[in-house]
Amino acid sequence: MTYMPQDFRGTLIRQQKERSERNKQAEVDALISSGGSIRDRYSLLWKQQMDRRRQLVQLGSATGVYKTLVKYLVGVPQVLLDFIRQINDDDGPMEEQRQRYGPPLYSLTRMVLFIHLFLSLAWQRFEAFKLNRLQISVLEEAVDVYTTELQRFINFISEVFANSPFFISAEDASMLEMGKNDEYKEITVPAGKSYEVSLTVESINSYIAWDFSLVQGKMNMDIGFSVEYTNNGGEKTLILPYRRYESDQGNFSTCMAGNYKLIWDNSYSAFFKKALRYKVDCIPPVLEESEKGSERNEVEE
Repeated sequence: MTYMPQDFRGTLIRQQKERSERNKQAEVDALISSGGSIRDRYSLLWKQQMDRRRQLVQLGSATGVYKTLVKYLVGVPQVLLDFIRQINDDDGPMEEQRQRYGPPLYSLTRMVLFIHLFLSLAWQRFEAFKLNRLQISVLEEAVDVYTTELQRFINFISEVFANSPFFISAEDASMLEMGKNDEYKEITVPAGKSYEVSLTVESINSYIAWDFSLVQGKMNMDIGFSVEYTNNGGEKTLILPYRRYESDQGNFSTCMAGNYKLIWDNSYSAFFKKALRYKVDCIPPVLEESEKGSERNEVEE
């Protein structure tokens, strides 16, 4: 998220992620409630992890559910989109690292499983068969070797990833994108006046999003802001109540098609004009693939 623009675009991606994670957790809870085994749970968690990777690939290549979002995410560093697509690809850098550095970790895993098996068998037969000094010594040596080798491997792999060429800092990404148009607009709202932006929404469940701030001088100022809806009959409904802000960002999902008006009000000021820097957008509905399939089925029925 440190790479994402710190406005409604990052918020929308975060909301999409949180929604997806809630659905995944519900799957796990349902499996546990139905008496699923540890193996069943592992299989589900593995599947969910692979789903996350596929979603990141979709985000990076602007396909699937993220296609609409990315289309409107002006200002997201292209280097970030390339990175999340490539690193999560089935034949990408992560798979290369797994093939290169996985075998030593698998050997350590087998070793600790043997230790665990030995302890389990010894515990079950403890009354009839007690470990002698040599067996205890071998067990202690095995645990010591495992602990030492695992720590060495963790330190090594940490260095590998810390110095991997396919990582790039948020600062570097910002430098690569510097100078590109981020589509913010700047206007001056005179004293005693207001400024409005109208958006026509054709579909319900569209997102209306905004991000604005005042360009402050020697003294801090604020400006009134509200959002209202007008239906086809001309009837107005207040969506976001009037309040005064120095800056604000937000979004909401529309319940009705029609005209939405974002209003910045400086009518209460008798002397001071306000320099407003803002961005607004109307983003069409973003549906999960399962939701799209449900809609198609409803249409067919």
